[in-house]
Amino acid sequence: MRLHSPKTARGRITRRISAVAAVALAAALALAGCSGSGSTSDGGATTSVWGLTADQKTVLQPSFDAWNEANPDQQLKPTYFGPDDYKTKIKTAVGAGSAPDIIYSWAGGTLDQYVKAGKVVDLTKDIGSARDKYLDGVFGQGVIDGKVYAVPMNAVTPVLMYYNKDVFTKAGVEPPTTWSELLAVIPKLKAAGVAPFALGGLEKWPELMWEEYLVDRIGGPGAFNAVMAGKADSWSNAAFIKANGMIQDLVKAGAFEDGFSSVSANSGQDVALVYTGKAAMLLQGAWVYPVFSQQSADFTKNSLGFMPFPAVDGGKGDPANVAGNPSSYFSISSKATPAQKKTALAYLKNGLFDTTMVDSFIKEGQVPPVKGLEDKLGSGSDFTGWVYDLSQKAPNFQMSWDQALSPAQATALLTNLDQLFGMQITPKQFSDNMNKTIGQ
Repeated sequence: MRLHSPKTARGRITRRISAVAAVALAAALALAGCSGSGSTSDGGATTSVWGLTADQKTVLQPSFDAWNEANPDQQLKPTYFGPDDYKTKIKTAVGAGSAPDIIYSWAGGTLDQYVKAGKVVDLTKDIGSARDKYLDGVFGQGVIDGKVYAVPMNAVTPVLMYYNKDVFTKAGVEPPTTWSELLAVIPKLKAAGVAPFALGGLEKWPELMWEEYLVDRIGGPGAFNAVMAGKADSWSNAAFIKANGMIQDLVKAGAFEDGFSSVSANSGQDVALVYTGKAAMLLQGAWVYPVFSQQSADFTKNSLGFMPFPAVDGGKGDPANVAGNPSSYFSISSKATPAQKKTALAYLKNGLFDTTMVDSFIKEGQVPPVKGLEDKLGSGSDFTGWVYDLSQKAPNFQMSWDQALSPAQATALLTNLDQLFGMQITPKQFSDNMNKTIGQ
């Protein structure tokens, strides 16, 4: 959530925190940890919940406000953080036993660690039929060993290819559907004076999207599944080696804008390169569509195109597979009091994705992870309808690797991937380095 970035689920892993920042974080945690306790004026429990600032105004706060108005004895008290700060804060809070009563996560390796450490509540029996409203592939990310520990609370956000229709027209190129076609348009776009692709390399996680799709298109889901299973030397699968060679071929060909390693996705600089016509395409999550719309509404309406990641000739992966964030998730802390757990569960069952919340998502150009929205989302040519169709029909929806893996592996992954894009290591060195992280 990554935005993992403007609008991100994609809040990713912060590398360095200064001593001053560390003190500030500790102070914030002390305050936030205390904010989860207390009671309402009517004697009911106040239940703390942490979320991301990217979602505060658009979907989360309106939902919390509606819940609090309708449930005076079961009040929710939210606190919001920037995506990168949140990862540090929640890790510290959970480890110290001062987590909020409702915990926001991206599921994957982090949720798995919470479960193993007994930090979150088993919701299997209590969530009941509420699970039936969610898309199966999305809800399943909150299930570990057959038990439900987290419930979807945010939009379906696959990664897709955005492009500037006007730039394509001026350069005389068509949207590429295969890797060969993609390579063929690079020199034509450069000759037209634009970068073929925008890339926000400053935060590193946008580079991962290229890796995820290429490995899937070349080797299918099995390549990364072996990594997830902890198979020895699984990062040395030929799909990783070939994908990383293809990435470095793009870098050598000048496919990305000059200085991409200092361009910020979190501040929307990569998006701006596309709508200002300085770059032709952008591989990013569905979470940046609202950023396009907010920053350049006319461009979004008239000139923004979108397409799936191209197929790779001879690859084993189904071109309909997608990568990205099936959703973000809410869990209930095992440290919450019985009254707080009761309030949290009631909200997860009845407050999340009610009609008002669903409509708020759609209004913001986001796709709720629930069934039966075809009529509300419009045709497949509209962005929301297209994303909904893409997500429902995907044979495999791969969660972003830096969320699926453990935090230690995810940190190493982004570090090595950044070095790969920077031409500092070879594809083989990348695999050798990542093989050492298996089991961490």
